[in-house]
Amino acid sequence: MLKVGVIGVGSISEMHIKPYLNNKEVELVAFCDIHEERLAEKGKLFGVDQLYNSHQELLENPNIDAVSICTWNNSHAKIAVAALEAGKHVLVEKPVSMTVEEALMVEEAAKKSGKIVQVGFVRRHADNVKILKKFIDNDELGEIYYAKASYLRRLGNPGGWFSDQKKSGGGPLIDLGVHVIDIVWYLMGKPRPVSVSGNTYHKLGNRSHIENLSSYQAADYDPKLNDVEDLTNALIRFENGASLYVDVSFTLHAKEDETTVKLFGEKGGAEIEPALALVLEKHNTILNVAPQIDTLGFDFAKTFANEINHFVECCLSGDETIAPIADGVEVMKMLNAIYESAKTGKEVYL
Repeated sequence: MLKVGVIGVGSISEMHIKPYLNNKEVELVAFCDIHEERLAEKGKLFGVDQLYNSHQELLENPNIDAVSICTWNNSHAKIAVAALEAGKHVLVEKPVSMTVEEALMVEEAAKKSGKIVQVGFVRRHADNVKILKKFIDNDELGEIYYAKASYLRRLGNPGGWFSDQKKSGGGPLIDLGVHVIDIVWYLMGKPRPVSVSGNTYHKLGNRSHIENLSSYQAADYDPKLNDVEDLTNALIRFENGASLYVDVSFTLHAKEDETTVKLFGEKGGAEIEPALALVLEKHNTILNVAPQIDTLGFDFAKTFANEINHFVECCLSGDETIAPIADGVEVMKMLNAIYESAKTGKEVYL
């Protein structure tokens, strides 16, 4: 049995807690949160009676083997390092940190501890991604040289800590862009990024005055607090000559929300958002192929369950996770470079 503690029991934590409870090889033993009322509520809801207000106290519990870190971005690296030094395996929500330096600290602590560190790149665990990766690994698309990814919300600034630069590290790029940048980079074979040119825009704010349209709001939502960008776009170039264009927004005068991820190779192309589709060339004919699977799109609950179960399996077996800390460092380099390029108005070389 893997004995697990969850640090931070806000909204995203339930996507960790429920799969842990459903995994027969896990005993969920402890929760930690700085909000006592929320901590007591979640403890009662999920039948967990070892409750802590500080992560240090939870990490001192010798019965805990592994932790999920579901806190604000600005605490991810600090807690991850402390957990590794306490001899715990770590699943840390994305992004692994707010800076490259912090990510490298986590990587160094992981090497010293010998423990598993899995970064919460949840889309790597989606069923449609697993299927597409089989096609890519078998050279059905050939060399992938270009990709486009968009994660656009027209009214989707969650407010609260998401809109507080000191806690989040940024807006849609570090919250949403991290997902699509990572999944494209992963499927392209993780080529080394060499340069980035990016832009950020602060034009619309959180648009809390908009009527007749609802959007997700964080538990600590405050319409007066917002110092993160509305929109980011970027071009990332890789050492092998491939490139990725990405744009992400919390708020934008768009007709509708849009999530698209497209990859283009010498032999074929593919889409994984909004649904898995392949474009292949056979016998001088272009084929649009729709795989016959239960879930062509991104199944939120199922994919988180896949992620948690993979983490548990790696902790128990000692196998390397498919989302190791080294990948978290590389993605952090790209995110930080985009913000730096936007700030300086110049291309940034990595």
